[in-house]
Amino acid sequence: MYLFDTDILSQIAKKRRPEALMSRLANTPLASQFTSAVNAAELYYGIFRTKGRESLPRFFEEQVFPRLTILPFDGESALIYGRLKAAVERSGRPRFEPDLQIAAIALRHRLTIVTGNVRHFAGIPGLKVEDWLLIGEKT
Repeated sequence: MYLFDTDILSQIAKKRRPEALMSRLANTPLASQFTSAVNAAELYYGIFRTKGRESLPRFFEEQVFPRLTILPFDGESALIYGRLKAAVERSGRPRFEPDLQIAAIALRHRLTIVTGNVRHFAGIPGLKVEDWLLIGEKT
């Protein structure tokens, strides 16, 4: 079961979508596909801050979000977030607030985060992270 990070969802809106990512998404059951309200907010922010992207909110609302379960940042997620934030501050490795909220939601629901920004989530205890943007790429 997977929680798709903002960068993964933004790939879907591109004219040239990564073929390997699209194949992996197509082969993942819809019941296993999640994102969070935090990710949706980040997408909307990115859309509205850039001119010429007026059609994208409708694209996400009609084509992408109906295929996903959008999870809220709820009370249990807030508890997990508080523990995470305190732990990462003690370790001297502060994180971007939305990434910690996304991680908390993923931990709460026992989901694997799918992201191209693996380093944003590295070192968070118990969190599973996969990079589907690297699938099929030659190194």
